[in-house]
Amino acid sequence: MWLLQWTLKAAIFFTLFAFALNNQEDILVHFFFGAAWRAPLIVVVLSVFVLGVAVGVMGMLPRWWKLRRLAKATNPIAVGDWVDVELEPDQETGIITQLHERKNYIIRKSVNLSKQAQIIAANLDQAFLVVTLASPRTSLGFIDRFLVTAEAYDIPAKIIFNKLDLFSEEGLEILAEYKQIYTQLGYACYEVSALEGTNINQIQALLKDKVSLISGHSGVGKSTLINALLPDADVKTGAISDWSDKGQHTTTFAEMHPLPFGGFLIDTPGIRELGVFDLSPQEIGRLFPEFRSRMSDCKFHNCQHINEPGCAVLKALEAGYIEPSRYDSYLSMYHGNETRA
Repeated sequence: MWLLQWTLKAAIFFTLFAFALNNQEDILVHFFFGAAWRAPLIVVVLSVFVLGVAVGVMGMLPRWWKLRRLAKATNPIAVGDWVDVELEPDQETGIITQLHERKNYIIRKSVNLSKQAQIIAANLDQAFLVVTLASPRTSLGFIDRFLVTAEAYDIPAKIIFNKLDLFSEEGLEILAEYKQIYTQLGYACYEVSALEGTNINQIQALLKDKVSLISGHSGVGKSTLINALLPDADVKTGAISDWSDKGQHTTTFAEMHPLPFGGFLIDTPGIRELGVFDLSPQEIGRLFPEFRSRMSDCKFHNCQHINEPGCAVLKALEAGYIEPSRYDSYLSMYHGNETRA
């Protein structure tokens, strides 16, 4: 292979060298608006060649950036991947020979390896975050980090508020406030009781014929919800610790369940931390819908929405159009702070 590569390179070099020797006369190149450029023919040809290479490289940059992120992943194959498999003779096992290109994936920073990432799942139609307001409480910061990660990888995200059976009147008021924060941003919110089966039919209708991810803290009732959606799944559930008010890990690896009414549901291990992976501070602002719609009105094109004069985002925050908790989440992610849920 290396001999063929060097042969092709040598052939291209000598072809250009011969072309240069035989085409040294000047030519006049006309541009738009009457502009013209006189230069040797070989210079014109090489200029066009270099320009073509530059355009090609620029076109490859998004894919290169995506591959750069994937290169840091601890798991090259994830649940939801499409692969080609070559079966071993007289065996029920095989070897993965090709990983097909992903349309999207959701990723998080590895808990113990800050510079490494873990691909949670790939090729998703939607992602659901199961949250609870108590036993255990899901912080707004955790919700925002999940939504930002979904935005970064073009995955439609929805929020499921579970344990409706535990809500007092005060809890229902807080739930209404939470739902208002996110529904006005375009994130659909649903309220269920997985234990009592309340509104489970709504979630089933959303899952039909789609590949869906379901994620959340340990203890938010994710496994109970899956058992309510899929009685035959028999996913292990666990109790909440009285001491820490946190759940126990009952799912230790991501698993895909086929849905009897069409589609697939990917169950993930409970997440206690969700670090935003490999996003520059400049990228993070664009992943907040309420920032994105106002950024073009900022005085400076590179505004970071911290303390710059003429910042449209800060003006909207002061006027009450941006929720303070969302702005706090932005600052936390911008400064690279890790949020424990």
